Amino acid sequence: MQGLEITVLLGLAMLVGTVLAPRLRVATPLVLLVIGLALGFIPELRQIELPPETVLLLFLPVMLFREAWTTSLRSVRRSLRYIIPMSTLLVVASAFAVAGVATWMGVPWEAALVLGAAVAPPDATAVAALGRLLPAKTFMKLKAESLTNDGTALVLYAIAVALLLGDQITPLQITGMVLLSYLGGAAAGIAVAVLAFFALRRMQSTLTINLTLVLVPFLAFLIAEIIEASGVLAVVFAGLIVAWVSPRITTAISRRAADATWPFGVYLLNGALFVLIGLEVQLVLHEISPSEIGILLLITVAAWVALFVVRYLFQWLFSPFSRPAASASRSLRHRSRVVSTVSGFRGAVSLAIALSVPTVTAAGDPVPGRDAIVFVTAGVIVLTLLVQGPLLPVVIRWAKLPSDDAAIEEYELAERAISGAALAALDELAVEHGVSDRVRDRARREGYERLELANARAVARQRAAEERDLAELDASLGDDAPSATGPIPPGASDEDDDRAPSPRVVSRPLSDAGGTTDSSAGADAGAGTARQMTGPFEMLAVSDDIDVTQRSPLLRHKEAQRLRLAVLDRKREVLLRLRREGTIDDLVARKILAGLDLEEIRARGLDKTVE
Repeated sequence: MQGLEITVLLGLAMLVGTVLAPRLRVATPLVLLVIGLALGFIPELRQIELPPETVLLLFLPVMLFREAWTTSLRSVRRSLRYIIPMSTLLVVASAFAVAGVATWMGVPWEAALVLGAAVAPPDATAVAALGRLLPAKTFMKLKAESLTNDGTALVLYAIAVALLLGDQITPLQITGMVLLSYLGGAAAGIAVAVLAFFALRRMQSTLTINLTLVLVPFLAFLIAEIIEASGVLAVVFAGLIVAWVSPRITTAISRRAADATWPFGVYLLNGALFVLIGLEVQLVLHEISPSEIGILLLITVAAWVALFVVRYLFQWLFSPFSRPAASASRSLRHRSRVVSTVSGFRGAVSLAIALSVPTVTAAGDPVPGRDAIVFVTAGVIVLTLLVQGPLLPVVIRWAKLPSDDAAIEEYELAERAISGAALAALDELAVEHGVSDRVRDRARREGYERLELANARAVARQRAAEERDLAELDASLGDDAPSATGPIPPGASDEDDDRAPSPRVVSRPLSDAGGTTDSSAGADAGAGTARQMTGPFEMLAVSDDIDVTQRSPLLRHKEAQRLRLAVLDRKREVLLRLRREGTIDDLVARKILAGLDLEEIRARGLDKTVE
């Protein structure tokens, strides 16, 4: 098929999957995978192959950069005791467990080790797409693990492929490969992030800023590949660092543009990848002889079960070193391990590793076991997505993990802190920017109204949480208590929300107005009434706040704009300090920062922000 036909086909498949998924109440990636499997029954479509270079060089840098960008650096630091063993030792244990099972079932040891390296690491993009129902802390830990475990898997893959091709690998070489993969990948990512920092701080154009951000993951991946380090880790390090410094080196309009375009672009790549995985599974299935399919299906199921068992046992063995909460019971820890085990999805990285296996040796002979590697890897991916995906919501409901309101509490704390800091600095900012007392006092009234609203929302959420806890307690005692209202998310609109004052606008037909006005209307006109003829209507924009003997309304508007921008700068400064001190999470700060950016864009005016 031609490239244009493939593009249209992928677009239609994603459109159908996006429409069907909400109606079927199934995650969109699962629907897209099934659509890809169904399309694979058409012989012409099975000619579409997914080159491993396409996944590694086109899909992964963008998707991993976005996932790293939306990962909490504070959560990563606090969960290192969990992340380090899960992204290193667990990958090795999973790889050797799968290799042992496959060898026992007839696969050559070298090929079985390649298979283990391919299916060992959970995939970050699959976890991000299917793990949204997880509690926030569990989701962030699993996401961080998935972002960092690919380095271990790729080192294992390089070792296994060398053994498969007949090369000799010494322990010293293995140590060097591990160090180069991790340290080289981290160094490449940090170097690219530093270059991006110095480049972005000199840019003001929205277009150039976002073009630079698009180049960051590809440049990090390229430099890491040149020095034979882990390109995945390079992209992750670059994404974490650039996300941390971006509020200080980018503009409000560029951040809003990036927040609008990146999720859509990643969704397109992710959706196309799941459809292509379905097509690739069908291609592999039709390339295997029917006599081998039965045993390969058994190996696939056995490898999938081995991954399950090893992941649970590993968490159980290392639980004493992960510092569980003092209030966590043995039953709760068990349920948490089950949820984490079911959340270990495999995806694009596993398939790319399997497809990267050479087809022939240096002597020109076919590589033994390559078809089995690709088939079993594709089968494990399908099982993790189509079985674990629908199973995860059921397991989460069964686990009854405690609710986590930390993000909401930190959001409310940050809102009150930045509002209070802005009010405390209002006099200083007014003097600094030459703002009149009248404009300053109006800003102070609006600030106090915002602070009161934030306090009211916090009190309402606390009361709702108390009512919910009481209802759960009554239910556990067997009482038929009415269900309590859940916590009120920050930013939710209230029915009694105060609205900002606006000019009183009166509209009446000209026939009613005639050519005369009463005395009160004449007085209003003398006080600053503005008349505008618009067809059959006369618009009377009445404002009794205009006094031509005082400061010009345009001058007061400019003063208010300067003061508003100064207040927003002060709020942003306090917000970033709270994030730097660890008082609030990165994602909470990013959410509040998006609101401040939107206020800044409105204050400056659209004509001043579009570039």
